[in-house]
Amino acid sequence: MNIAKHMEIIFVAAAVIAGATTYASAASDYAHAIAAPAASVVVADPAASAMPTVTVSAKRLTAAEKAAL
Repeated sequence: MNIAKHMEIIFVAAAVIAGATTYASAASDYAHAIAAPAASVVVADPAASAMPTVTVSAKRLTAAEKAAL
């Protein structure tokens, strides 16, 4: 069998198999997600979730110091 001659059908068959397995796995995940209702709502403390900041307290390099690097 000449593989180069039948590459199109090989690609189509691989795409069909990949699509079928995607839908099959998505169906089982969807049923599991629907079955579990949310029991409570979690509220985060705004002070605890504040974005960390970094303060750099060093002097800047002069043009001559930058050129030396």
